[in-house]
Amino acid sequence: MKYDVIIIGAGPGGIFAAYELMQRRPVMKVAVFEAGHELKNRRCPIDGERIKSCVGCKSCSIMSGFGGAGAFSDGKYNITNDFGGTLFEYIGKKRALELMHYVDEINLKHGGEGTRIYTTAGTRFKTLCIQNDLHLLDASVRHLGTDKNYVVLENIYSYLMGKVDFFFEAPVDSIEIFDGGYAVKCRDTVYRCEKCIVSVGRIGSKWMERVCNELKIPTKSNRVDIGVRVELPAAVFAHLTDELYESKIVYRTQQYGDKVRTFCMDPKGAVVNENTNGIITVNGHSYEDPALQTENTNFALLVSKHFSEPFKDSNGYGESIARLSNMLGGGVIVQRFGDLIRGRRSTPGRMDDAFITPTLQATPGDLSLVLPKRILDGIIEMIYALDKVAPGTANDDTLLYGVEVKFYNMEVEVNNDLECLYKGLYIIGDGSGITHSLSHASASGVHVARAIADQYR
Repeated sequence: MKYDVIIIGAGPGGIFAAYELMQRRPVMKVAVFEAGHELKNRRCPIDGERIKSCVGCKSCSIMSGFGGAGAFSDGKYNITNDFGGTLFEYIGKKRALELMHYVDEINLKHGGEGTRIYTTAGTRFKTLCIQNDLHLLDASVRHLGTDKNYVVLENIYSYLMGKVDFFFEAPVDSIEIFDGGYAVKCRDTVYRCEKCIVSVGRIGSKWMERVCNELKIPTKSNRVDIGVRVELPAAVFAHLTDELYESKIVYRTQQYGDKVRTFCMDPKGAVVNENTNGIITVNGHSYEDPALQTENTNFALLVSKHFSEPFKDSNGYGESIARLSNMLGGGVIVQRFGDLIRGRRSTPGRMDDAFITPTLQATPGDLSLVLPKRILDGIIEMIYALDKVAPGTANDDTLLYGVEVKFYNMEVEVNNDLECLYKGLYIIGDGSGITHSLSHASASGVHVARAIADQYR
């Protein structure tokens, strides 16, 4: 049970680390351990008819398995240093962008060909946003779509099969240090390796925290993003999404000076549930195939919160708000914007009378009983600000799903090779607290794989 490299986690970081190792050192013996299922076995039981809400699977197929939480995302690869993580602070802006472009090339070679890349460069919407006190961030965006993203993952998996040993439904219990390497314990079996890459994603946050405590690896608290997912007719944002697809827009509220931002825009997409450590939150997907598209567009509006002293548990704060939503709504709550600003809960009757059909079966309710006033006030302000560049955003029938929470792992102390204080132990991807996106996580896997390949004899 001895390997040159063991990778813990088969999300974007782990996959691209394995891919690059096989490209550069195909003779290396590499194993990948994944708590979730093989790609073909990832199935969420929610069908919208027979099963309408989360049933609490032992391993959430939306969040875990080959491809990680990004497998059933809308497949957006944002090539930018302006958002998506702080990888550039460790490896430099130029190298970070080079690696993101390299990841894009690999995706195109494995089924992503023909997809469009969008850019904010030279767009007229940047001026329009500034004129309305909004700020459009710079980025190039490759949109694969949930369907094409799945095909890319299938093809990369096919390439890796036979070259790399995969262990699925195999959560790692612990990592131990011994002379000349590491011992990884899984299912009462110990596997040894010279190098270990940890890429457990956001869903592995609690596991990562425990391992860092056990090995005394320094960390610092990170932020948590809290907000709602907005759903409205696709026509409202069509002038933006047709040209930019993904528009990352930031607004500073007048009342508190807080920043509210759009996140994960899904043109003609669908709103979906997520299960993070037993907490039901909301997210969005979109598709490249026109046959799978809807008449609605959805996106998140998020407010970042960071805690230091005396309270440091940013994720715990986000969890408490999400649990409150689950308690009141039995899962995700949905509310019409018109009901929210009038101080009344949405009811099934008001939802049926709306001029929009929800893409997710959620419980009509009152988000003001869940979200803190400061956060909710900021979201309402942002909706009115967006209405100036996309008239119709503040319509009464605009739907708000809550809550959406983006949990970020505590930031692990690593060097420029993303290596922690123990030589040969690398912490990458969203599990490191350094990356927050598909492109940055994938690039971090390539970066570490090249560092290991260069050392291999």
